[in-house]
Amino acid sequence: MDTETNSSPLRLAVILGSNRQGRFGPVIADWFLARVAQHAAFTVDVVDLADADLPTALSHDPDPAVRAELGKVSPTLRDADAFVVLTPEYNHSYPASLKSLIDWHFTEWQAKPVGFVSYGGVSGGLRAVEHLRQVFAELHAVTIRDTVSFHHAHGHFDEDGTHKDPTAPDAAAKTMLDQLTWWAHALRDARAVRPYAG
Repeated sequence: MDTETNSSPLRLAVILGSNRQGRFGPVIADWFLARVAQHAAFTVDVVDLADADLPTALSHDPDPAVRAELGKVSPTLRDADAFVVLTPEYNHSYPASLKSLIDWHFTEWQAKPVGFVSYGGVSGGLRAVEHLRQVFAELHAVTIRDTVSFHHAHGHFDEDGTHKDPTAPDAAAKTMLDQLTWWAHALRDARAVRPYAG
């Protein structure tokens, strides 16, 4: 076993799943990234789908423009030890931009853990998360049981993006990140000893 690799910091890719104008995602992302920094188990890369021009129509032979966009995103996903998907809920599910990113990749997700931070109206984005669990299971990823969710998210943050009552969401973030850390270490160690064959 490569002990140097296994003792190195875990690489976490945080994926902002919405690319809509006026989205609330960056407020949630800033809050969450501050919690990740406090946790100190990870080095972080952010994949913001507002910056990635990935079409929703898939092809086994993407054109040069799509290849160029994939070249910006795919290495981050490939090198990650774990993922956190930050998703809103649109029409009881997750955004098309997020499905596009997921479907353009396959081996990048395999045998890695995925956590979720969601936001929305009364459901707090949890219906989107439940749909994503099914998708990631098909891709041989391991989803983390505990999530962070914001019901009626706009009302929880002030104009500066500061959470008005952070005790409960801070605790939820710590629980999810603790679980994600365990799974990320366990799966990275396993892949080093026995590469995942799918």
